[in-house]
Amino acid sequence: MCVPIPGRLSACGAPQPQDREREIWPTVICPEESSRKLNVCSVNQSKLKPDFDRVSSQSIVAAPGISASPSEDNMRYFNVMVLGPTQSPYEGGVFKLELFLPEEYPMAAPKVRFLTKIYHPNIDKLGRICLDILKDKWSPALQIRTVLLSIQALLSAPNPDDPLSENIAKHWKSNEVEAVETAKEWTRLYASGA
Repeated sequence: MCVPIPGRLSACGAPQPQDREREIWPTVICPEESSRKLNVCSVNQSKLKPDFDRVSSQSIVAAPGISASPSEDNMRYFNVMVLGPTQSPYEGGVFKLELFLPEEYPMAAPKVRFLTKIYHPNIDKLGRICLDILKDKWSPALQIRTVLLSIQALLSAPNPDDPLSENIAKHWKSNEVEAVETAKEWTRLYASGA
């Protein structure tokens, strides 16, 4: 299940069981990598070039409150930081995420998950994010920037009616004030100075 973002997003399918082991993403490391320029050791290297041209620098700013930088040892991995949106329970938080571009990218969606613990009905305890553009609504025309902006928007608009984390959604629906306070507390505990 997934949270709809007004004007763009809809449900993204059934939630994955929370107790399932964390998905393992393949690692691609280039032994001949001598610089941080595009050198990805991939059959689909030319398909990656447009997005890598936009994001392959030491640290890029994808949008206000969002930054991403490629990993030192694998140009398919990005370290992402998202600031909690103002007027949300996540305001003041700095959330770490990892973004991985699979070999099939851009035909397949990037894989993204939160590394920072977060109390959110649409993000599970393993950091997996329920967002339709990361699943069935993915299009090769979408950019990494669009994905990151959608994740930031998800922080502004939690949707307990279409959850990935059932327990948090139940809490949100039964006592929204208390759930928002819990989200703020988790933000203070886990996302301050991340």
